[in-house]
Amino acid sequence: MYDNIKHTTYECKYHIVFIPKYRRKSLYSALRRNLGDIFHDLARQKESKIIKGHICLDHVHMLISIPPKFAISNVIGFIKGKSAITIARNFRGRNCCFSAS
Repeated sequence: MYDNIKHTTYECKYHIVFIPKYRRKSLYSALRRNLGDIFHDLARQKESKIIKGHICLDHVHMLISIPPKFAISNVIGFIKGKSAITIARNFRGRNCCFSAS
């Protein structure tokens, strides 16, 4: 599937894997259920689309389509940074994001 911007037709898809600090098992339980929606909303803000994604216990895989007008590092940095802020706000003071059950 090709996308268009003003004078360009493109298909830029990237397989991205990122890992939380110290490979903490924090992507589990209640946090894991909300993370997908957070990632999709943030990708839309940068005119990107997450095609597929998988949240494992200690890392995240995503296939993301990013327009050529954005640098990959800027989009992924934005998604990681803003999702961390959102998680900190929503799960502040709860131990659910660091438990193994």
